[in-house]
Amino acid sequence: MKNVAIIVLLAVAAALGYWLGGQKIGAASTAPAAETAASGKKILYYRNPMGLPDTSPTPKKDSMGMDYLPVYEGEEEADGGVKISPAKVQKLGVRTEAAAMRELSRPIRAVGRVEVDERRVFAIAPKFEGWIERLFVNTTGQPVGRGQALFEVYSPELVSAQREYQIAARGMDALSGEARESIRQVADAALARLRNWDISAEQIERLRAGGEPARTLTYRSPVAGVVLEKKALQGQRFMPGEALYQIADIGTVWVIADVFERDIAEVVVGMPVTVRIDAWPGREFAGKVGFITPTLNAQTRTVPVRIELANPRGELRPAMYAKVELKVGAGRTALTVPVAAVIDGGTRQRVLVQRGEGRFEPREVKLGLRNDDYVEVKEGVQAGEQVVVAANFLIDSESNLKAALGGMTEKPAVSHHAVGTLDGIEPDGTLTISHEPIASLGWPKMTMGFVPANAALVDKLKPGTPVAFEFVERKPGEWVITKIEARKN
Repeated sequence: MKNVAIIVLLAVAAALGYWLGGQKIGAASTAPAAETAASGKKILYYRNPMGLPDTSPTPKKDSMGMDYLPVYEGEEEADGGVKISPAKVQKLGVRTEAAAMRELSRPIRAVGRVEVDERRVFAIAPKFEGWIERLFVNTTGQPVGRGQALFEVYSPELVSAQREYQIAARGMDALSGEARESIRQVADAALARLRNWDISAEQIERLRAGGEPARTLTYRSPVAGVVLEKKALQGQRFMPGEALYQIADIGTVWVIADVFERDIAEVVVGMPVTVRIDAWPGREFAGKVGFITPTLNAQTRTVPVRIELANPRGELRPAMYAKVELKVGAGRTALTVPVAAVIDGGTRQRVLVQRGEGRFEPREVKLGLRNDDYVEVKEGVQAGEQVVVAANFLIDSESNLKAALGGMTEKPAVSHHAVGTLDGIEPDGTLTISHEPIASLGWPKMTMGFVPANAALVDKLKPGTPVAFEFVERKPGEWVITKIEARKN
């Protein structure tokens, strides 16, 4: 019983001693930070204790329970950033703007030409043979109204059909029975022939009322528009189906815009369009996409897009040049930064983020939709962060110069010594070691992975072996063992 009591007392004393030792080590590790904080310097942010590229504006712990280390104003940190004095910031004209959610629409610009609506073009082609006796519209481009007289024609067939109807109509009054029915059919056939020849209902009604057959027929315009083509000449003989006039209704016109191949995927039928015409500076005409041509122009790598425009006053004339702007993404919001904030390196794009007064950090970003003023940022920047929009190229150049000079004057790595137990060797060669507190780094007792400088260092070591080792930080977060040997318990 005495032996058992002695063993219990020794265990309690050992645990109490370990706890007191841990408290002393913790106090020693936090003492420098307390002294620095007591110096009155401003804390800018907190960095990862293992050297990883992770910062926090407030105190926090990493995954192993270690406190993030404070970074104070005036301290230099090899994080790829740059520190510039307030006077130099003012001299360079540095300006910043916050990344924020904005409505982002990208304009697609193209050039086009005004053309007539093909669905509103009419040809005047008589369906009988005849001669033009008189022209009322005798110039190409002349505007005409709906129902306006175009020309007057004489046709023997037309006169014959009218007389045929007149004789048949008079015969019906004198006959009865089957004979009357037969002559009525002849009269109806004569009227049908006149209707098929596009004789107006007014003229047919006058004929049925007993009027004398007309020697000539006046052709009138079926629409209001302009004469695109005129082949009719006074005294000319024409044949059935010969087009004498071509008239277009320009109350609605088309603009055929040539949209580049890279933008055509964003264009949809019904999309609103703004059109500007050189002949009417300062004015905008609203239209919409009516049709997207399914073929590509191989020479210009463009796709013709048809835009429909109302033209009630006839101001838009065929063959006029037009400047077209289509709005893509209207009504969509996204996290954006000014276009001027982006430094385009070809394969990579980055921005400079202001992390404090005179401190700037380059960030690689992934961009999306852009317009004339702003560009969408999908990764790399958070809402509210200030990005540099003026003099950013000068700051970036200074940052790159600082990194280059730092590489030429790099200090040798600092070695750290520790003891612990080799827990295992991973397939990739990483050593898992449970080490004791390391005073030079302020680390508590913990288990972590180390990379051996070469595989020969652990040829004679097995898992479970107590070891003493020396290691350095090759790059942030990568700890490399340069020397390791077994030690006695």
